[in-house]
Amino acid sequence: MEKDPKQSRLLFGIIEADETYIGGKPRKGNRKDGGKPNKRGRGTKKTAVVGLLERGGNVIAKPFTKRNLCHKGLRKFITRFVDVNGSVLMTDEYKGYNGMSKLMLHASVNHQVQYADGIIHTNSIEGFWSLVKRAWYGQHHHYSRKYMSLYISEACFKFNNRKAPVSLESALGLMVA
Repeated sequence: MEKDPKQSRLLFGIIEADETYIGGKPRKGNRKDGGKPNKRGRGTKKTAVVGLLERGGNVIAKPFTKRNLCHKGLRKFITRFVDVNGSVLMTDEYKGYNGMSKLMLHASVNHQVQYADGIIHTNSIEGFWSLVKRAWYGQHHHYSRKYMSLYISEACFKFNNRKAPVSLESALGLMVA
């Protein structure tokens, strides 16, 4: 699934980019800081995952290290998987996306003000993140950092093939004689 051809072709059109953090909630009794609330978002110890979604099309997502979750790392990721000449990038207000307008058409939405401004939104990629996290809570229960990329690739494969007719042969990639 990680080598799925749909995850290697360039995305084009309206592209939504977003990041999420995957990992469990710390248990109440395991807090070493005297009961202070745990940090959320970029301040957490969870694994960062960045995704690109072509509206009405495919998704590509990869785990990121905190060091690569910056403008330089995001720019490298986006240029690797997006046709920058034929695309419009939709993001949230994260500062790592600043300067993308020098690379391609870029619009962002400030989630502290609103979640959508007409066609400017990241709701589709947020929906993909909900599928990833629902699989984590329900089916997998835990993603180790070592195999995180494989779990994320599985989620991308399932999302990218959601409209394909399903049969046992097609699911296993077998030829029927």
